[in-house]
Amino acid sequence: MKLVSWNVNGLRAALNKGFMDFFNEQDADIVALQETKLQPGQVALDMPGYHQYFHSGERKGYSSTAVFTKKEPISIAYDFENESDHPKEGRVMTLEYDDFYFVNAYVPNSKEKLARLDYRMFFEDELRQHLKKLDEKKPVIYCGDLNVAHEEIDLKNPQSNHFNPGFSDEERAKMTELLKSGFVDTFRRLYPDKVEYSWWSYRFNARAKNIGWRIDYFITSERMMKRVLDSKILMDVTGSDHCPVVLEIKDEKE
Repeated sequence: MKLVSWNVNGLRAALNKGFMDFFNEQDADIVALQETKLQPGQVALDMPGYHQYFHSGERKGYSSTAVFTKKEPISIAYDFENESDHPKEGRVMTLEYDDFYFVNAYVPNSKEKLARLDYRMFFEDELRQHLKKLDEKKPVIYCGDLNVAHEEIDLKNPQSNHFNPGFSDEERAKMTELLKSGFVDTFRRLYPDKVEYSWWSYRFNARAKNIGWRIDYFITSERMMKRVLDSKILMDVTGSDHCPVVLEIKDEKE
């Protein structure tokens, strides 16, 4: 199976930058998108053989997620059980399949001067508990723009970014807590020393200079790692300030 995750920074914009060519070329089993910036009915996609699911935030042109899947899920859920505690930003989708749960998330940015850090910490705790509950039933594949570079190897300039959103001690600690609770950062497990990034600022010609951050992930339950064949970052794919990340796993029948 091939699974793809990509923050497209506006799906309608990405469609004008070759998104469908990429989608058709990948022929993935599941494609998860973040930051689609879509409201219901704003786009119609020709994707024969795929079930399409969109989760839109209330605010127009902001946040929102989507999943396109060849196999129809057993069930699909949005956000958290106590969703009244969260703004409706379309950030979390949970799809149940026979042998795993698939969770697509667009984790909130902590904003300049960490203005939204308190909510980010609450969101992280809620999401971790959600993943742990799922993991009690079936293995979990969790992907998305998680808005954190976990270790210094995961961004070009760690020293100058130490207190900035995405590399604060608090955000990094939440990722550590998740990984210690039975989950694996698949790319870093397979490639402990590889330096690759998945996001580049639009400013300062950052992408051309490869001044980037690795903030897009495929994270799985520890017991799912026996099925993982590869975890990749498609740095050459343009069309957004992020690039896609890919997880390849063995079919359970193999």
